[in-house]
Amino acid sequence: MAKIVVVFDFDKTIIDCDSDNWVVDELGFTDLFNQLLPTMPWNSMMDRLMKEIHENGKTIADIEEVLKTVPIHPRIIPAFKSAHALGCDLKIVSDANRFFIETILKHYGLMEYFSGINTNPGYVDEQGRLRISPYHVFINSSHGCTCSLCPPNMCKGLVIKKIQAAVESKTRFIYLGDGNGDFCPSTKLGERDFVMPRKNFPLWDAICKNPTLINAQIQEWCDGEELERVLISLIERINLEETNQFLPMDCKYQNIPMGTHETLPQPLPVPH
Repeated sequence: MAKIVVVFDFDKTIIDCDSDNWVVDELGFTDLFNQLLPTMPWNSMMDRLMKEIHENGKTIADIEEVLKTVPIHPRIIPAFKSAHALGCDLKIVSDANRFFIETILKHYGLMEYFSGINTNPGYVDEQGRLRISPYHVFINSSHGCTCSLCPPNMCKGLVIKKIQAAVESKTRFIYLGDGNGDFCPSTKLGERDFVMPRKNFPLWDAICKNPTLINAQIQEWCDGEELERVLISLIERINLEETNQFLPMDCKYQNIPMGTHETLPQPLPVPH
């Protein structure tokens, strides 16, 4: 079976909202959020908001309860389980934070399916306040990426390159995302890899505007149901392709059901 690494963004990919906005809105701090947003980087703003939330009497338990109510499509969880059962290595690369992500994954019993979570650190300090810090400490120096779509606190392209360096060269990648920050890692994928942009979201728009920067094959998805269908089809397709490489020429395709080809998603047409 082929070695396949499936990398998921988190906000608006695994869950159907932005976890930062969800917590802020549900706890009643939207007005403060809007005041702070123009004044500082997003990551720094979220740390400041967690301070204000704590000082206004909201506890970590309150934040956890709100996180447990985030919307998630019912087919997302079966998609994880199926991909894991097919032998894939599942990872998360997200500009959310570890506390939010782990709280949600634990609530749904999903932690065991992911071998790595790459995100902004989030932890509870000795005062019981949630602290959020940047993945790349950008105050003293930049992470060095020249992609204009990467935020200062996290270049997902650098994260993907680090993951790629840690696996065998023949490993195939499938990357799923929705936002502008997912464009840079998409450009790091090779011709044998796949990128799955959420249709009509910023990543989709960026790919349509810059198709020549993407070497990977592109497969769109709209919701959790389509994410599951496309993802599992791609995994089966990769496994089939890898299996055929090791079959003698005279027996290739003899045992391949014709229906398999009919269920595979078609490549995404992008304007040139």
